[in-house]
Amino acid sequence: MRVVLVTVGLAIAWIAAVLIGSLQGWYRAPLSPRGDLRAFSEAAHSLIRSECRGNVVLVLIQDGAVRHEHACSVGEPVDRDSVFQVASLSKWISAWGVMALVDAGRINLDAPVSSYLTRWHLPDGDFDADGVTVRRLLSHTAGLTDGLGYEGFEPGERIQTLEESLTLAADPMPDASGTVIVGHEPGSRWQYSGGGYTLLQLLMEEVTGEAFESYMQRAVLDPLGMRDSTFEWTRAERLKLADSYEVDSTRAPHRHYTALAAASLYTTASDLTRFVGAHLPGPNGEPIGRKVLESGTVEQMWVPQARRLGRDIWGLGTILYAQNGEGRFVVGHDGNNAPAINTAVRLDPDTGNGIIVLATGAPLLATTIAGEWVFWETGNVDIFEFMVGLDRTFWKAAAGAVGIVVGAMCLAWWRLKPTAG
Repeated sequence: MRVVLVTVGLAIAWIAAVLIGSLQGWYRAPLSPRGDLRAFSEAAHSLIRSECRGNVVLVLIQDGAVRHEHACSVGEPVDRDSVFQVASLSKWISAWGVMALVDAGRINLDAPVSSYLTRWHLPDGDFDADGVTVRRLLSHTAGLTDGLGYEGFEPGERIQTLEESLTLAADPMPDASGTVIVGHEPGSRWQYSGGGYTLLQLLMEEVTGEAFESYMQRAVLDPLGMRDSTFEWTRAERLKLADSYEVDSTRAPHRHYTALAAASLYTTASDLTRFVGAHLPGPNGEPIGRKVLESGTVEQMWVPQARRLGRDIWGLGTILYAQNGEGRFVVGHDGNNAPAINTAVRLDPDTGNGIIVLATGAPLLATTIAGEWVFWETGNVDIFEFMVGLDRTFWKAAAGAVGIVVGAMCLAWWRLKPTAG
């Protein structure tokens, strides 16, 4: 019995050491020496060369200004002015549209979202839908269990209306229910919900009386100088639209979305540099928020609203990737969509340093490079990178635990086997 208890204890200790060590960065070194931007850029180039199966654009920002950029393509050349569809990174910019209405007094963060809606309402269920507030939708804590992830529609396919998509999305990613319902007590836990942002898209249309894409262009994109950015597919076609690629480097058609706020901003690395800059004081005294949002509102978006694995992970529309050493967080958002779109932006608002990576053809390249940047910048592990690799970490921990058990069994057998004579 003592051997069994010791073996179980060792297996549990091993699992804990692997999980905690991975979360704390015990077993890793930065991609290059901290503070050496040139070395980091060269290491990032190496990763891009090994994984470039479509288009990739990288921008590194230091002290609020672009210090380095790099691009790779298997087809038509791309650069920082090429237009990419950025998948769930769209949510961060869409959240600015919501917060602009909060600043204008037209939305209350803590009011039930249902109080603003007439075209569609959350279905009745076991939990009170009045707990589904704008704040909780922005932070994925509203209790919605749709699990969306949208794959979009092929060119020529009929695109659902917002109301149809909210009732039952026809383009869910695998393992998503596609139905926007309140499946948990609102405010009780964090659970990612693309459907929550589709609900926010409807909210913005109802409050403003405008199409979502028109409102965002007028209220956010144009005032920030994001001239080559749009949520409108027909306008994106007229811009310098980069090709999309599968993982085998074959070209893929651009998919169209009902869930624009959640998944379908078209933008460039140049425009995202302007967006990142709007989170910082401008070089000529321009305020944080650039008068699209109040400075305090931007900073409010960085206040933790949700926790997971014992760490603060989400603010209002922005991911909190890691503590930055100044009592705040590296902030930003990632995006992943079919066929193989991966985008990532990170910003340390206290140093003005950041990274932008836009990629197609490589499903995790942008997240990987951005996660390496966070560790290089702060010495702390990027929570999103950790969560993406959690399955791999779990199996590593499980394999080691099995090895401990098998080893203990072999040792016990060897000690107990009968001796000759």
